[in-house]
Order: sequence, then C-alpha cells, then structure tokens
Amino acid sequence: MSDAKRPPRQGAAARGLGRGLSALLGEDSDAAAAGMLHGARNLPIELLHRGRFQPRRDFDAEQMRALADSIRAQGILQPLLARPHPERPGDYEILAGERRWRAAQLAQLTELPVLVRDISDREASEIALVENVQRQDLNPIEEARGYHRLIREFAHTQDDIARATGKSRPYIANLLRLLNLPDDVVALVEAGRLSAGHARALIGHERAAELAQAALRQGLTVRQVEALARRRPAVKSRARHGAKPSDPNLRALERELEGLTGLKAEIEDSNGAGTLTLRYSSLDQLDAFLALLRKAGRA
Repeated sequence: MSDAKRPPRQGAAARGLGRGLSALLGEDSDAAAAGMLHGARNLPIELLHRGRFQPRRDFDAEQMRALADSIRAQGILQPLLARPHPERPGDYEILAGERRWRAAQLAQLTELPVLVRDISDREASEIALVENVQRQDLNPIEEARGYHRLIREFAHTQDDIARATGKSRPYIANLLRLLNLPDDVVALVEAGRLSAGHARALIGHERAAELAQAALRQGLTVRQVEALARRRPAVKSRARHGAKPSDPNLRALERELEGLTGLKAEIEDSNGAGTLTLRYSSLDQLDAFLALLRKAGRA
C-alpha cells in the first residue's frame, strides 16, 4: 500500500511529505522520473479543475506564456497529479501541476497526461503546499496561509511543517506572524511591493499601514524601517503598568510564545506577577490556536 492510501499517523504524513511526488507514488526518484508518463492517462482538459487546497493565487503572465510556448514545442513532459473531484462526479481536482494546466490551455491543448490517485483532503492540502514550497513558487503570504491552513484544519504543529518542508521552525513562525498585519500591509507583501523583512518590523505596530507606506515612498531598508518603528511607539509605555520593557528575559519569552502560537505575545510583569496577552487578528487564527491547545491536551 502506498503512502497516499495509508491512514495518516501522528507525524507520519509530515515525514513522508517532504520527499515530494515520488514518495507519494511509492516509487524511488529514478523510477518515478522514468515511469510517470507511462502510468498516466490522457484526460480532456475540461474535466480538470483547480485544487481547493492550492495556496498559490497569482500566476505571472509572462512566465505562463513562456511555459505555453515550451508545451507547444515539446508537449507535457511531466504529468499532472489529480484525484477524483469530491463534488463533481466524473471530473478531477488538480493536486500538483496547475501551472501546466493553465499553460496548456494557452497552448490550446485538448488533453493532458494525468496521474489519478485516491487522496484524502489532508494529503491533498499537504501535497499542494509542499510541492509549491519546494519549487519556490509561493510569495510569503501565500506560503504563510498554506502553513496556517495545515495548522487550523489538520492540527499540524509548526515542527511538523518544518520537517515536511525542510524549513526551520523560526522561519515557519515568522511567516505565520505576517498574517497578524493589517490587511492593506498584507496586500503589499502579497503583491511583492513590500518584503517580508520590512513587514516583520511592523508586526504589532498600531501604525503599521502608515509606516509601510512611508517605507515605500522613501525606499527604506529593513533596518531603517525597524528604526522608524522604534521612533514611533506602537502602544503606551508598559512602564505605567509596572512592566519592564528593557528586561531581555521577558522579551525572549515573548518571542518564544510567538513562535509557538503564531500570535502576538505581550508580557507585563511586576515583581514576578503580571499578565500575558495573546493577540489574534482573525477568528481563523484563534481557531488555529485552540486546535494547538486541544492537540497538546490529548498528548
């Protein structure tokens, strides 16, 4: 039985996931490369539909035209991966290969080679994310949303995702924190106008949108944005509430909590007693945090 058909075990899906498409098919990489087209079937292009779990939203028009030209000249060299569509009997949902499907339409192909597998929603979500991450096709916001969906809907931990994608856990945590930014700042990152590094310097700042626009107008570096954010305080001084803003131990604890939860953390301490505040920017984020708590309670 292949990995795609086994019921997921604790941590098993994440460990197998990072090996990519050949692992999904239960083949070694050489055999997969040699046998993919042989095992595929040709399907009418109109029977194929975009995957519900595809994290990528934007497709560069120039790159798509170049891929279409290549397909016209050489055909499809690697089949798409799809599963029977859960809502359209007789049709198929694309799990990997949406770029080829879109480019094939530009090239006016009528059929495409497709490997069809019975795959669960959990595995479909994982495959769509990891295949894109491995090919570096996602912008930071698309990638963060993909990780967040794995946490929210399938109770993955940040460690699971890090192992599956080959990324570090701090990298995963920092990407997830981008989703705490105001929508207009998120849109700037998604459009490629503001880097993830610039955006991270604005997380938790009540004037994040204003500072983001200033960074764009003035062409500021990440370090300059960090300095600008420090000069324009985001919230009232914690010192009024007995906190110790300069205490590096408290700041380290806040950063650790943010990495574990994906939420903005604030600690206010006065002589060993105080409050912990975790801030979320959407109900989805709150649901994801509650899913982590439930999973920890079952461990």
